[in-house]
Amino acid sequence: MTPRPALSILAHLRFLGFLSLSLLCCCSGPIPRSRVVVSVGDQRLGVYDRNGVLEKTYNISTSKFGLGDALNSYRTPLGRHEVIAKIGHGLPSGAVLKSRRWNGEVLRPDAPGRDPIVSRILWLDGQERGNRNAKRRYIYIHGTTEERNLGKPVSYGCIRMGMRDVVELFNSLRIGDDVYVTKRGLPKGEIHPPPAQMPAARPQVAGQRSPSRQTVRTRAARG
Repeated sequence: MTPRPALSILAHLRFLGFLSLSLLCCCSGPIPRSRVVVSVGDQRLGVYDRNGVLEKTYNISTSKFGLGDALNSYRTPLGRHEVIAKIGHGLPSGAVLKSRRWNGEVLRPDAPGRDPIVSRILWLDGQERGNRNAKRRYIYIHGTTEERNLGKPVSYGCIRMGMRDVVELFNSLRIGDDVYVTKRGLPKGEIHPPPAQMPAARPQVAGQRSPSRQTVRTRAARG
C-alpha cells in the first residue's frame, strides 16, 4: 500500500492543479453573454442586445482598492451578477439617495465637496462563489456627482456612472438581467460563444419592494 503521506501529497497536488485550472478558466475563458458587461481594464460598461451585440458604452469607475469580494474590503467583485432591485424610479437626475431613499436634494455634476450616491441604484447580487457577498456588501451600479473621475478606479466597491447615464441604463434593464464584471477589455462586437438565447429576465412585479430592510452600513452611502 502507498503510505498515507504520499496519498496526502498527491491529493494536495491534484487540488492545486484543479485550482490553477479553475483560475485560468475564470480569467481567460470567454465572457458569457450578459445584458451588461463591466470592464475593469477599460473602465467602461457595455450594454448588449438580446443577440449579444454591443449597443452602447459608458465611462464608469470601479473600486480604487482593487478587486475582490471580502466583507469590508471596499473592492469590486468580479463575475456574474443579477440586478435584484431598481431604486429611484422617476427621480430627477442628480437626486441624492441616502440609505436608498431620496433626501430631497438634487445636485449638479461635480458639485464641490460632495460625493453621494445620486440618480439611480441598480442593486447587484453575486451569482458565483467568488462574488456571493455582493448583495450584503451593497454593491450597486449607481450615479455619481464626481463625473470628472469617470474612467478611473475611484469608487468604494460599487460601479459608478454619470448622473444621466445611469438613468438611461436603469430604464433599459429589468430585474434579473445579468451584469458581468471582468478584468478583461470590453468585447467590441458580439459576445461569444453565442448560446441560442440569453436567459430571460424575471418579470418585475408592480410595486415590488427592494430588499432594503437590512441594516444600512456606512459604506452604502459612498459606493
